[in-house]
Amino acid sequence: MIDMTVVELSRWQFAATAMYHFIFVPLTLGLSFMMVIMESVYVMTGREIWRKATLFWGTLFGVNFAMGVATGIVMEFQFGMNWSYYSHYVGDIFGAPLAIEGLMAFFLEATFIGLFFFGWDRLSKVGHLVVTWLTAIGANFSALWILVANGWMQNPVGSKFNPDTMRMEITDFMAVIFNPVAQAKFVHTVSAGYLCGAVFVLSISALFLVKGKHVELAKRSAVVAASFGLAAALSVVVLGDESGYVATEHQKMKIAALEAMYHTEAAPAPWTLLAFPDENGEPGFQISVPWVGGLITTRSFDQPLPGINELVERAQHRIRSGMVAYQALQEIRADGSNAEARAVFDERWADLGYGLLLKRYRDDVQNATDEEIAMAAADTVPGVWPLFWTFRIMMGLGFFYIAFFALWFYRASRGWIDTNKPLLWLTVFLLPTPWIAIEAGWFIAEFGRQPWVVEGVLPTFYAASSLSVLDLVLSLSFFVLLYTVLFVIMVILMVRIVRAGPKDKLFTPSEGDEDFVMAALPATPATKELGS
Repeated sequence: MIDMTVVELSRWQFAATAMYHFIFVPLTLGLSFMMVIMESVYVMTGREIWRKATLFWGTLFGVNFAMGVATGIVMEFQFGMNWSYYSHYVGDIFGAPLAIEGLMAFFLEATFIGLFFFGWDRLSKVGHLVVTWLTAIGANFSALWILVANGWMQNPVGSKFNPDTMRMEITDFMAVIFNPVAQAKFVHTVSAGYLCGAVFVLSISALFLVKGKHVELAKRSAVVAASFGLAAALSVVVLGDESGYVATEHQKMKIAALEAMYHTEAAPAPWTLLAFPDENGEPGFQISVPWVGGLITTRSFDQPLPGINELVERAQHRIRSGMVAYQALQEIRADGSNAEARAVFDERWADLGYGLLLKRYRDDVQNATDEEIAMAAADTVPGVWPLFWTFRIMMGLGFFYIAFFALWFYRASRGWIDTNKPLLWLTVFLLPTPWIAIEAGWFIAEFGRQPWVVEGVLPTFYAASSLSVLDLVLSLSFFVLLYTVLFVIMVILMVRIVRAGPKDKLFTPSEGDEDFVMAALPATPATKELGS
């Protein structure tokens, strides 16, 4: 029998490391193109203020990038440590885009970030601008391949289970790359990163303006951030809508849970703005907007939206089909030349994952009772109300940022950058909110996929390693402590860099033995001693 405590601790450990890691990723994506814009203006105009701005935001980018690398490497190792059967079962597919990400994207980004910091006085203006562009492109390519891998987990196209090797194998790599779920996730995720970078730059610029420091740099940075942020905010909402439409086609249970929709809604389905559960866990009091749900999710007026109860019934049928596939698989393993069993398996292999849901209740899947089938089907429903409210928090912040950046864009176009102190202070205090929306989005993507680690193919509980509870408690505690320390260090470094303000150079020839972070820190006895 599956030890669910081990499974839950493994999930918590990966969730903790992933959530910490994604504190740094969106800011890397956003700042990379903010740097590109600022340095492009510098190259075109020759004005030193834009060079100084690129150096300042680039220093903050470098600290964030280093922390992102440190936290991201651990996640790769967890697939082998905590999810060994997952690695065996789908490693041929999942590992391919990760390998390409390392060889193609990460090496590109890691190489050119060094040239970005140390090539200012060694490269021409245009040459250095090309380096900055390649750094930003590398960051986005890295996100692309990671999201291709994650998108395949959400919609496992271009692959098939091989009963001879007992593994999922690629049948069409181009289908994996151009998976509609992966592509929708990519553009939505990078847009959220751009929004995060814009808020970061705008918030710190607002702080400078409130304090009356580095005013010229802050004004120019605010103008760039307001324009870039408005485009990003509009993109996030539009592309998020597209991501929801794609999920309706491939992850119907996730959509039903997001809407707390237990019963099938006739077309055109309403959209629930607010709802609260009754004593049975179903929506009691609710406020709905007619037709909007159908238009958003199906782009039509004549397609009904299936509810949770109907989808559970569909899952029962697939579980019964999966039992037949599992029985045929056992016969193939006993006799590889059994043509009849292979024919049955080829017909029903797509439901094998549903049959594996029964492994939580008994080992001999093919002999499951009606009660066990019903319990396994009920397991296909993720946590409804956490998803319902998390989605509305994310969506509310998305629409708020459209209005927020539209206001800033209007004021920037009028030259009213530093004339409204309440708005400046509001902008400063809004600094953490993009991460709330982004982390909420990843919670929806991953928690909403449960009970699957690969949608419809491999149950989460079946993918975990056979570790002890003590091993997982100790490793989880260690990672949370380590990542918390790293996060605090990053915040301290960034606060010190912001307090020190922009510099004309990252380092001078006489300071050639100092790294860029040391050069950006304020000159205190402690930092001078550390630098020496």
